[in-house]
Amino acid sequence: MVTGRVVSSYRNRHGIISQNILAACNFDLEFIYVLSGWEGSAHDSKVLSDSKYFLVDCGFPNRQQFLAPYRGVRYHLQDFFGQGRDPENDVELFNLRHSSLRNVIERIFGIFKSRFTIFKSAPPFPYKTQAELVLACAGLHNFLRKECRSDEFPVDLNNDESLSPLPMNDIDNFEQLFETQEQQREHANEWRAKIALDMWRDTQQGEINSNQR
Repeated sequence: MVTGRVVSSYRNRHGIISQNILAACNFDLEFIYVLSGWEGSAHDSKVLSDSKYFLVDCGFPNRQQFLAPYRGVRYHLQDFFGQGRDPENDVELFNLRHSSLRNVIERIFGIFKSRFTIFKSAPPFPYKTQAELVLACAGLHNFLRKECRSDEFPVDLNNDESLSPLPMNDIDNFEQLFETQEQQREHANEWRAKIALDMWRDTQQGEINSNQR
């Protein structure tokens, strides 16, 4: 519900007038950070630069403050289901745990959209009110989680563009945007590699201790 010259700023890559929303949650499926009101045309990199959280999907390069999974390595939870499909090295283990974390945010958005069906269409309110509606409903969601512990709503995870990686041309543009920050990226890659190796060592040590019992 925007008018005048600002309309083009709110038109996303699918031609729909929209706003961007970024959220972080905990493992109790409660929102701990919500940023609403960014224009629909805003690149995800701009939204992320205005935030303070780290986990990002494979549509982004790994760089300072943004922790992305390893590309070209098994990632989705179903890739690890079944006998003989456990992680075989540190980078696969890292991607498995990264995917598990991402699954939490997918679940909370599915519950959120099923609980507050107003967000399945554009509500007829001024844009400022629309942005504030997101924050108000996030607060209501947290209250219901804490007081009722009930999510008797079918989780809607289908047709959600926010759960898919960016198109390749957007990835290329994002890479070019941060070409001058190669040193930051190298430090971020070292940080990610250390996390992955530490997790792998902990897992291996746990298996050794289990076999010795």
